[in-house]
Amino acid sequence: MAQQIVELTCPGCGDRVTTGQTECKFCHKPIIISTFNSVYSMPMPEVNKYANEYRKALSDNPDNKDLNTSIAMCYLKLKLYDKALSAFEKAIEDNFDNSETFFYAAVCLLQGNKAFLTLRPTIDKIEEYINAALMIEPKGIYYYFWSYIKYDYFNRKFFNTKPTYQEALQMATDNGVSEFDKEQLFSILCVPKPDCI
Repeated sequence: MAQQIVELTCPGCGDRVTTGQTECKFCHKPIIISTFNSVYSMPMPEVNKYANEYRKALSDNPDNKDLNTSIAMCYLKLKLYDKALSAFEKAIEDNFDNSETFFYAAVCLLQGNKAFLTLRPTIDKIEEYINAALMIEPKGIYYYFWSYIKYDYFNRKFFNTKPTYQEALQMATDNGVSEFDKEQLFSILCVPKPDCI
């Protein structure tokens, strides 16, 4: 089923745009936010504008995967983890092929807390989402986040787990995790990066 094209107002300049466009022809801002990199360096007032525009468009198009993914990325940047998780899960229902929606849903489950302080059922759900993301696309950052979970939850609580955090860290390196990826991840998580990873 083809994704429906939705008309909306560009949050950057106020021009009429559609979800079929990648960027506004006037201000060259992105229309749909499909990766966190698009909002990572955006100022918070601008992220709020994007979120408000997506919220309006979703009222008439609640199953639009592009809009759900876009608003989820905005909510994650705003650290509204519950709202972001809900939007990512809605986007997952409508599109099983986007590894980033699974990955960022896993990130949202930590709610800005350390993995060590998270309950086991939530950790299990995080691992489920990480594994789903890795089945779609084995990115280094996914393995890196997994190594953090393996270290901060399993290793620090003396649970035996496979892969170990060291093995997951090696897989992250083998799959090209960058220093920028690591910095960005811990900025989103709002927790200090352990020295060992």
